[in-house]
Amino acid sequence: MAKATLAHLATPGATLELRVTPKASRNEIREEGGTLRVYVTTVPEDGKANAAVQKLLAKALGLPKSRLVLVRGATSRDKAFRIEA
Repeated sequence: MAKATLAHLATPGATLELRVTPKASRNEIREEGGTLRVYVTTVPEDGKANAAVQKLLAKALGLPKSRLVLVRGATSRDKAFRIEA
């Protein structure tokens, strides 16, 4: 499967809603029915999975990870990241 390219979503000020699955078999981003699903191999403890999601999302968007801010869902599978200008 080709790597997800989400450059078309990299709009400053936009908020990306996503559903995260930790402890997956591989790191991957899929668009399913208008929903972004992010799969990471990292375990959900001490913010490790959030950091892995941020890194994977930044790479797919073609942005530095410092421009992605977690605004909702630090301990939930449903998260929202805002793209900073």
